[in-house]
Parts: sequence; C-alpha cells; structure tokens
Amino acid sequence: MDPRLDPSRRKLLTQGIAAVTAAALPAFSLPARAQGRPVLKAGDQKGGLRALLEAANGLEGLSYDIQWSEFPAAAPLAEALNAAAVDSGPIGDAPLIFALAAGTRVKAIGANRSDSYGTAVLVRPDSTLKTAADLKGKSIATNRGSIGHYVTLKAVTAAGLKPEDVNIRFLAPADAKLALTQGSVDAWATWEPYTALAEVSKHARVLVSGRGLLPGLSYLAATDSAIAAKRPVLQDFLQRVVKAQLWSYRNVDAYSAALARIIGIPPEAAKLQFERRQQKWVAIDAKVIADQQGTADFYRQVGLIKQPLDVKGTFDTGFGVAA
Repeated sequence: MDPRLDPSRRKLLTQGIAAVTAAALPAFSLPARAQGRPVLKAGDQKGGLRALLEAANGLEGLSYDIQWSEFPAAAPLAEALNAAAVDSGPIGDAPLIFALAAGTRVKAIGANRSDSYGTAVLVRPDSTLKTAADLKGKSIATNRGSIGHYVTLKAVTAAGLKPEDVNIRFLAPADAKLALTQGSVDAWATWEPYTALAEVSKHARVLVSGRGLLPGLSYLAATDSAIAAKRPVLQDFLQRVVKAQLWSYRNVDAYSAALARIIGIPPEAAKLQFERRQQKWVAIDAKVIADQQGTADFYRQVGLIKQPLDVKGTFDTGFGVAA
C-alpha cells in the first residue's frame, strides 16, 4: 500500500479487504459465463446504478454477463476494487482520492457532476445547532474517507474551525443514522439517498449542505486489470449508464417509482434525491482534473493523506462519453 496513507488507515484498509470480499456477495447476476462470454463484476452503492439501468431497459442485448455486488457506501466498494473483488463501480471524488492514496490500482473512466446539496451534515429536527460553527466540540458520525467525511471537513474549515475541533466517529450509514436518532452523536454527515430518506421521514434536517463546498464530482472507476482485460466491455457498460441517465431525466416519475421499488425506499425520497441531484455525465477535461486535484490537495492539507498526490495519472480519458 502507498505510504501516503497513515499507518492506522493502511491497517484498517487491509483488514477490511477480506471482510469485503466475503461479504459482497452478488446481489443480482445474469447467468454465469456462458459459452465463453465475458463477465463484468460490477460494484454498486445501494443499488442505484443497477436500478438506473434496469428502469431504462439499459441491460438489453448485452454481449457479456454482469455479476452485481452491492455496497452501502464508497469505502467498502473501494476495498473491493482494491481486492479485485469487483471490476468497476461508482465512487465519489473524495473516496476515490482516499483509495488511490492507499495504493488501489484503479482509474476513473467516466465522470459526472451533480448538485452537492444532498451531501450534507444532518442533525436531529430538535437540535439547537444552527450553523457549521456550532459543530465545535460536537460529535459527527460518517464513513472514513467518504464524501460525508469530506463535507464535514470542508464545512468546519469553511466556518473557521480546525478538524480537531470536532469529534468524528467513523460509522457505516445504518449505524450512523441510529447513533443520530438515539442521540449518541450530535450530527451525521452523509449523502443521497440517505439525506433524502432522513428528510422525508423527518428523522433529521440539513445543517450544512455540500452546495458551494464540493465540486459535485463522482466517477465510474475501474481497476487497472479490468481496463486491460475488459476494455470493450467497460466502454459498452459506461455508454449504457450514460444513456440510461439521459432516459431518467426524460422520465422522472417512471424512473423515481422504479428506483423506489428496486432499492426499497419511499417514492417521495427517491424522487427528491433524484430531482435535486441533476446528475450529468461529462467529459474528463482539464476542469474535472483540476477539481479532483483540489480535493487531493485538501485531503493533504487536513492530514488525511501524508504525501502529495498528482491525480492526472488516475484518469483514463480513452473512454468517451457519448452525447
């Protein structure tokens, strides 16, 4: 693993790989390799990518088979990429930096931008906290290295606080939600669809959103080995995702209903998180790379990675995004 990650985080990542490999059983699989057909091991976060493709009929006419593995957050997905348990998966800009600093051999092959409102620091509805500055001395639950972790650090530093002015507790989304509702933490930093779910259920309200703090970037990432061995498959898969995204914005109600059904959340939460994200796939251009470099530099500034990281080599620009 890369020395840019401090020893405790390298140990955590190493310990997680075996657990992820065992736990990330396929949530859905097309028939296993039949008559020599390639198999794409596709990672997903809370079923969102699979739901998008299925709702848009984007999996018809495949020349390869897909083995899906679902993860609750980016951190375990990154561990699965590191362990080659999956070939590709959707991952935010901040967790991708964390994975790369840990030595994961992975590249971003497609990029999208979205409104960052739903990446947010949440508090209970009855909380007396009003601004990010009020987080001083408070406890915040989030995933280590996640976009929730990132928005926490961005929010507190923008408010003139230091990272050590808050107590960050690293918990998976389900545990973080429980900790917030039970009052064992003061805030929960998370992302969609968890933010929309919390709002719709009235379990939490947004204290600080990522709007204006984050560049709103996320990626489809793939391992170096998968890019070398399955490039045409990955290219086809990416184009299907892009086309499905375009379909979804032409069919908001139908897609929101399908998303709610497939990933098991209330329809109003599915529609809320979808409509406000306004996600669009974009070319990996100089602006994308510069924004990603800014994320890496910020992680270095706050001590989450120990050495500078040049992000240019972590993109594969050979996967075109069709208009």
